[in-house]
Amino acid sequence: MTTTNETMSAPASREADTPRPALPIQALLERSGVFVLPLVAVAIFLGIWQVLSAAGLTGTLPGPAQVVQDVQPLVVGFFDNGENDKGIFWQLAASLGRVAIGYSLAAVVGVSLGILMGSLRPFQLALDPIFQVLRTIPPLAWLPIALAALSQANPSAIFVIFITAIWPIIINTAVGVRSTPQDYRNVASVLNLSKATYFFQILLPSAASYIFTGLRIAVGLAWLAIVAAEMLTGGVGIGFFIWDSYNSSRMADIILAVLCVGLVGFALDRLVWYAGRLLVASE
Repeated sequence: MTTTNETMSAPASREADTPRPALPIQALLERSGVFVLPLVAVAIFLGIWQVLSAAGLTGTLPGPAQVVQDVQPLVVGFFDNGENDKGIFWQLAASLGRVAIGYSLAAVVGVSLGILMGSLRPFQLALDPIFQVLRTIPPLAWLPIALAALSQANPSAIFVIFITAIWPIIINTAVGVRSTPQDYRNVASVLNLSKATYFFQILLPSAASYIFTGLRIAVGLAWLAIVAAEMLTGGVGIGFFIWDSYNSSRMADIILAVLCVGLVGFALDRLVWYAGRLLVASE
């Protein structure tokens, strides 16, 4: 009888140990927490900021309520009065245009050089020490050289983006190419695949995750570099807009611009990440 009872109780014990699936309401709460908790944190931060501002503890920095009141015409208007008197939408558009050009050039050149360095040992030995030195130079240190060589602010800002974004692309691409499993190379050799087939069917898919890691790092650096470069070159752009607002003591405009810079940077990062996820998953 003891054996029978033990045998009968075993399934019940196993059923008790098996975790029950989460109820729909529990799953909904867990998913909503991803959005709700950050909103709660932001609300607490804004509340503390408003209290400190009302108590006069933030200096000349306005509180959230004052910022919203001051920037409403700037957000709603999307005005364009020519020259540098443009709404923040056009300032962001100008900066994004420069980033698109500089980043695209960096992606093409960076991936190409990375593949050469990863595939051919002489290229790696010749170029890697040079690139390791150049990549440590701060982006703004290149701006005087670009202005002297190109003589114009807009191409100079694009060059700063290019020279800032190219290094992580080169390094990650080269690492990805060198990390291609030897078994893949052996199979390609046994099957006598052409160089083009090996490149597009084996090498690129194998290194794709590394390449997109470099591209993702580079887009963040490019966006940081353009804001800093535009503060010095002037003209239309979010960087110059921030600097001009500071010189005019428009603190609310600066806060709005900084928020927009963060949101756009996050969107660019997500865009590259999502593109890489789609392309890598489709290989």
